[in-house]
Amino acid sequence: MEFVHRSWPADARQLPVIRRAVRGWLQRLGLDTAATADLVLAVDEAATNSIEHAYGPGEQDVVELLLWTELNVLYVEIVDHGTWKPPSRAASFRGRGIQLMRAITDSVLIHYDARGTRVLLCQALPS
Repeated sequence: MEFVHRSWPADARQLPVIRRAVRGWLQRLGLDTAATADLVLAVDEAATNSIEHAYGPGEQDVVELLLWTELNVLYVEIVDHGTWKPPSRAASFRGRGIQLMRAITDSVLIHYDARGTRVLLCQALPS
């Protein structure tokens, strides 16, 4: 069983740091290279959404990651304490992060309320 809880400033300059940390945690779990890359990408999408959309101009806050395993399942929760902004329906080359997360993980749950947004990614682990 594995459990990790970390937080970073909600700043785009922290995204490479977050990706490296997640990749390191996942390598200890025996995932293959493709599965690791997919999960790092999914976490990066959720963290990017938190950094770009949860906080208003001048607001300083954090992005939290919780990673844990239970019975051959990996859970990664990405948390912000900002305000949910629904995805835009306007045509754009952006705005597909949630679709991407859903395509490359087994399950994505999103919960938002006055306390912020929580994105839970679930992925089966190799036996």
